[in-house]
Amino acid sequence: QVQLVESGGGLVQAGGSLRLSCAASGIIFGINAMGWYRQAPGKQRELVASISSGGSTNYADSVKGRFTISRDNAKNTVYLQMNSLKPEDTAVYYCNADMAGRPAHFYNYWGRGTQVTVSS
Repeated sequence: QVQLVESGGGLVQAGGSLRLSCAASGIIFGINAMGWYRQAPGKQRELVASISSGGSTNYADSVKGRFTISRDNAKNTVYLQMNSLKPEDTAVYYCNADMAGRPAHFYNYWGRGTQVTVSS
């Protein structure tokens, strides 16, 4: 069973840093784009950052210059380094990836989410 498992969330003061990790597990024949989304209470889920299989990155304007997405293809893992955190970054952060549990059959998967809380 292919799945994504996030870790690294928690409570941090404004200006602090956190590093999120998301590991894909199961029998995986390939992973294309991976990304991080977040959803704050009462708001829609939004894209935070994404990274292609080749390493090209894309960021939401609100996190540019503060967050860095990276991936380790050998470990089937994507990371989100979050610096200079602000209270408005408080949300549940979800990992997302296009993965193939069977050869050439790619589907979109979501992790269960990890809470990030930034206190002022």
